[in-house]
Amino acid sequence: MRIERRFNGPADSANGGITAGLLAAYVDAPVVQVTLRKPPPLETEMTVTEGRLLHGDVVIAEAVPGSVDLTVPPAVTVQEATLASAGYAGLDEHPFPTCFVCGPARTDGLGLGAGPLAAGGVGCVWTPAESTAGMTWAALDCPGGWSADLVGRPMVLGRMTARIDALPTVGQPHVVQGWLLGGEGRKVHTGSALYSAAGEVLAVAQATWITIT
Repeated sequence: MRIERRFNGPADSANGGITAGLLAAYVDAPVVQVTLRKPPPLETEMTVTEGRLLHGDVVIAEAVPGSVDLTVPPAVTVQEATLASAGYAGLDEHPFPTCFVCGPARTDGLGLGAGPLAAGGVGCVWTPAESTAGMTWAALDCPGGWSADLVGRPMVLGRMTARIDALPTVGQPHVVQGWLLGGEGRKVHTGSALYSAAGEVLAVAQATWITIT
């Protein structure tokens, strides 16, 4: 497996959601849990063996069947999610401004700037250019993290568990929402969901984020 440079999260390593989505494809299960052990390198040949992503002898990530236990909030409208993005905290200060998923310095990324919703949590609109499980994992990634507000507290994805019920429709607006579940010490737990414009839940994820010290 090789992750293209354009799929970075931090400048010199791959986006966690992208990595998790690519590795999850090797596990035959309706729900997959991916744990990131090391920063995933870019433009580097890696191997996948029994759900383990290896760079030489170093374990980069591990994927196993999992479960998602979340109370998913009702979907907001596309209009509400669009308005929320105007308050995206990453527009003013972002720990990884070139992140493929949420970096404001990117013009070729997903552009998912999730801002605060009146109903709680954060939200944004995603109009996918391609409809794949890997991109869906990516879309579920960063909006969850921004529910905890990464400004002044940079975090990276440590573990993500996702269930995809249906893939999004190319060229159609969808809503992505993220919400905070709690945390302890350096760990923050979040939930996220992808909805159709009509409010149907297409995919859900829960994640653990690790604060960078």
